[in-house]
Amino acid sequence: MISAQNWVDAERLWDFQQMGHELRPCSVGIGLGSHDLGVADVSVDLYQRGLFPVIVFTGATSRTTEGRMPRGEAEHYRDRALELGMPASAILVEPNARNTGENIRLSRALLAEQGVDVTSVLLVSKPYEERRAYATARKLWPDVDIVSASAVMTLREYVDSVQDTRLVLDMLVGAVQRLLIYPQRGFMISQDVPADVLAAYGRLRDGGFVSRLMPE
Repeated sequence: MISAQNWVDAERLWDFQQMGHELRPCSVGIGLGSHDLGVADVSVDLYQRGLFPVIVFTGATSRTTEGRMPRGEAEHYRDRALELGMPASAILVEPNARNTGENIRLSRALLAEQGVDVTSVLLVSKPYEERRAYATARKLWPDVDIVSASAVMTLREYVDSVQDTRLVLDMLVGAVQRLLIYPQRGFMISQDVPADVLAAYGRLRDGGFVSRLMPE
């Protein structure tokens, strides 16, 4: 059962994850693999708006996607983008990454191998992963400008699209936890987390939304 307070807390975490970056043309796009094909949809829209000339779709499979994306997240993203009219010549596929750090490192290596000059990256992720993706990219690729983007939607709209409320709330909690512990492990830059976000995170964690938490 999801209580009214659970929703209030989840919406605070959702809002915090939005970086609010002003979109601008970048050297490349990178679409971070996940269960959410909406990342591919947003990527196609950004490409069609002229915000990058080429995109890397990056991602293998995870426990969340191995059933629905058996050929790998990046390959399914590519298929979706082609369906929506993106030319194959504008798509690179990185099929091996299994976490956000590998998404960045392996995409960077693939772009270098392809001779693509990169000074800025439009990083496309799920809405509740914008901040984590940005912090990871800033840590691992500090000499390029990073612009974050995701689908513009409310938490309730996202939950309706996924059809699994508890999973989304679990993932929101997991996303905040990583912002707190990953800088200490050298995986991302540190970011300030407001007190009300920490309080909302703590209530949801203590309320049992813990399936995506990492061991501390």
